[in-house]
Formats: sequence, structure tokens, C-alpha cells
Amino acid sequence: MDFRLKVFYTVANRLSFTKAATELFITQPAVSKHIQELEEQYKIKLFDRNGSKISLTKAGELLLTHTKNIFEIYREIDFDLSTLINQQQGTLRLGASTTISQYIIPPLLALFHQKMKDIKVNLLNGNTEQIESALLNKEIEIGIVEGQSKNQSIKYTKFLKDELVLVCNSKNPLVNKEEITKEDFKNMRFLTREQGSGTLEVIEYALKPFEIKLSQLTVEMQLGSTESIKSYLMNSTCVAFISIHAVNKELKNNELTVIDVKNLMIERFFYIITLQGKTDSLSELFIKNISSYYNLKL
Repeated sequence: MDFRLKVFYTVANRLSFTKAATELFITQPAVSKHIQELEEQYKIKLFDRNGSKISLTKAGELLLTHTKNIFEIYREIDFDLSTLINQQQGTLRLGASTTISQYIIPPLLALFHQKMKDIKVNLLNGNTEQIESALLNKEIEIGIVEGQSKNQSIKYTKFLKDELVLVCNSKNPLVNKEEITKEDFKNMRFLTREQGSGTLEVIEYALKPFEIKLSQLTVEMQLGSTESIKSYLMNSTCVAFISIHAVNKELKNNELTVIDVKNLMIERFFYIITLQGKTDSLSELFIKNISSYYNLKL
């Protein structure tokens, strides 16, 4: 592999010669020299320099796209050749939306590592929108997300069934109500995740039969993670729709309670996402392992 491309890739991602030097364990002048050599080789500027700030030129953006493709091929070569000698090696870049990365993936990664000790997994955490974007930009090989945006460039494979439940503090007066009405919904104060989360779209669809729109709900606060929502719930009279996978512990400890709403069942799937077309060998191996783990467990 041309080390100059690795230097370029790191600078392009960090948009900083200093940060790239630190990450690559080389000096800043060495980083500048490698970039200068590439610019001389291709006879075009790769970065615009404005004082201490840098940005990619059009040529730089084009080279970054090709560099990502080259690195992807190198990863496939490493894995495919090591497989021939029964030593599965390589690096897998995985992305998972927040609920999945916090409550679903960790035990699965631990089991995968026990079986495949020479495979390194880098996990990127973000909301569904961010993970899909990372996949399209070839920053990850596989994503596991909470929603399905039906992007034509992405292949969606059902992974695990989930249920969103309406939860509140166990001392909330709503717990004692026999039936939750449309008016109750309008009087509740909701906590929600940020825009781009796969949860909001699913909730909006599920509330349609009740003729309730998300815009009609009183949202007290938007919070960036399920953990912060749970903590807020325990110290307020708010309610929130949360994945059942994320509240198992709190339900067992009677810290949170599910509010049962007649005729409201919000089920969805978590999806494994890959780019349309051929999946590399390492990604296929990982998908096969996690799929068999959850099939056995469920």
C-alpha cells in the first residue's frame, strides 16, 4: 500500500496536518512532504489552505473517493488470503444506531471476538441517518439500524424484531389508569430522540389509526440518547417511547413501568445494511455469525 495515500486519507478525514501527524506517529513536516509529493505526481492541488484551516479541492475529493475504494480492496485481499491459510484476519468497520450499539451489539461483539481473535472490529455509533450516510461514504462496511429509509443504494436485511413501549416513572399516576384515551395522549409530556433517529418515524406511523400526529404531542425535551431519556424519566412525570431491549433492567427493578395503550402495538425490525452489490468476505462472515447468534437466542 502506498503510504502517501494513507497520509492523504488521514489528513482528508481530520482536515488537519497536525492531527494526521499525531495519528500516524510521524512528524508534521513528513505529512506535508507526502502531500506535496502526491500533488506533484498528479500535477494538481489536493487541499486549499486558508491560514491554519484546510479543505479538500475537487481533485482532493475525487482522490479521497478512489482512496476509500483502494483501502476496501486491500482489506478484502488481507482477509481472503488469510482465510486460505485458516487464519481469518482483517479489520471490519461497523456502524450501529444508538439503541443497538448500547444494548444489542456489545455481547455479540464479545462472542464474535472469542471466535475470531484476529479480526479487529471498529464500531461507529450514531443515529440511523448518520449510519446510513457513513455506509454510503464507505466509512463502514456494515451498519445495523433502527429504521429503513429505503435508499436505493442500500440493501436492507431484517435482523431482529423490536417493540417500542410507552414507559414512565413507576410512581406516575398514569400507571393506575385503566384505559389511555386520545385526550390522555395530548396531555402527556413526551421525551423524544433527536431528528434523524429511526424511532420517530415508526412512532408517527403507529399513531395514525389514533388520528394523532407527532406535532400534536407535547414534547418537553429532545434528548440525544436513550440513557439520558431513561434518567430523565426517573426524575419527572414525562413519558417516552423506548425499545423494550433498552428498558429490561429498569422494568425488572420497578424503576420504570410500561403504560398499556389499548390497540397500540409498535413493532419494528432492526436492519443490517450493506451497499447494494457484492459483500466482502469479512462482512459476510460477521453477518452470518450475528444472525445465527440471535436466531439461537430467540
